[in-house]
Amino acid sequence: MHSPAAQFVLSNGVSVPAVGFGTYKTGDDGGVLSAAIEQGYRHFDTASFYGTEAALGRAVAESGLPRSDFFLASKLWKTEMGRDAALRAFDATLERLGTDYLDLYLIHWPRPDLELEDWAGLDRETWCALERLYESGRVRAIGVSNFLPHHLEPLLSSANVAPMVDQLEFHPGYAQDEAVAFCQAHGILVEAWSPLGRNRLTGHPLLSRLAEAHGVSPAQICLRFALQRGVLPLPKSSSPERMAENLDLFSFSLTEEEMGALDAMPPAGWSGEHPDRPRVRPGEVN
Repeated sequence: MHSPAAQFVLSNGVSVPAVGFGTYKTGDDGGVLSAAIEQGYRHFDTASFYGTEAALGRAVAESGLPRSDFFLASKLWKTEMGRDAALRAFDATLERLGTDYLDLYLIHWPRPDLELEDWAGLDRETWCALERLYESGRVRAIGVSNFLPHHLEPLLSSANVAPMVDQLEFHPGYAQDEAVAFCQAHGILVEAWSPLGRNRLTGHPLLSRLAEAHGVSPAQICLRFALQRGVLPLPKSSSPERMAENLDLFSFSLTEEEMGALDAMPPAGWSGEHPDRPRVRPGEVN
């Protein structure tokens, strides 16, 4: 992770640009996404739930760059789980993106609701659809999002193709050590959503001190922390200056002592989202 061209390699050999761009709440006019492409992003993460697939597809088409220059990932929503529903959702995603293949397709959440008892069975059924898409060559890699070890274990026990990616909330103050360690032990790349703690970490004293020491921003410290933990960050911004800054992660590195301090940070910046619990209101979390 010493070069702007750095990539992670998935368990099936597919390469992924080491920093992606998250599209949640980026709007549907495509202006932010076109700006991100201009700043150098080629890895974009979207989802049917985000409502940004069509805007992303237009931005890619209008860039004038070949489709093969981009790594496009999307996710099926809770209401799109199950074998047939997942296959239909994938087709709809391709249509909105204006492409005939995806680079990565994920199950967005392990449970459609907290009352469903056989969520593991539904996960397995949905995963069978993703395996079919993968084996047909319509998607280059498949994975999950927000799956903790106890969600992954029943899936791994029956899968013909193991998940290649798990997207988790990950940032200083919420590093999910157990889940990250489980994924890495099983060859599953962790991608970090909310790698900046939804901007609630920018004034944290430790991050401010490290940022000053390295001559970078607190956001860059968060993103570099992810990279050095072997986690692929998916930041987002509407500012071209911050977009460029969030890609500038390879001119510095954190020492072992600094990484230890970030690992030991008290809980901070959690979104309130958890796959097995009702959503916590932002005012109730640190």
